[in-house]
Amino acid sequence: MARKRIVVGISGATGFQYGYKALELLKPVDVEVHLVVSRGAQKVRQLETNYTEDEVVSLADVVHQIDDLGASIASGSFETIGMLIAPCSMRSLAAIAHAFTDNLLTRAADVVLKDRRRLVLMARETPLNLAHINNMRQITEMGGIIFPPVPALYNRPDSVDQIVTHSVGRALDFFGLGIKDIPRWKD
Repeated sequence: MARKRIVVGISGATGFQYGYKALELLKPVDVEVHLVVSRGAQKVRQLETNYTEDEVVSLADVVHQIDDLGASIASGSFETIGMLIAPCSMRSLAAIAHAFTDNLLTRAADVVLKDRRRLVLMARETPLNLAHINNMRQITEMGGIIFPPVPALYNRPDSVDQIVTHSVGRALDFFGLGIKDIPRWKD
């Protein structure tokens, strides 16, 4: 693999802004970004943001349709450094935990896990019931990372955008891409 590749999934939980911010932060990095957006996420984008579909897809190098199970990211022979799902709905989390690969987002996550690559899920729902917690445990035992976007207030953010940027930047740290300008403790 000459150029590193990362898969960004956006699922249908509230917080489409997390996925959008991931795409923004990855844009200046030398990495090929593959994007897959669930139907639920498309609905959330329309309800909660002013982003157009064109604005979102323009930030990715390759955009895959949610039903395209023959896409490159559905195969382990297609090398990536892993996958970030931001936000990750409890529906997607459950499907991933139980290898229910009914769409490209969950199939790509399954491939990442089976090939022991990095999977980071920005699980976005509270309160949690026992099924959610058990699904998170199961994904963790398979090597995935559950990374709820909990605000870090030690950097005294002035805006929601700063809170989102910090959370997404920290999630992207797991891929070793050197995302710039993320506030860190005592820097």
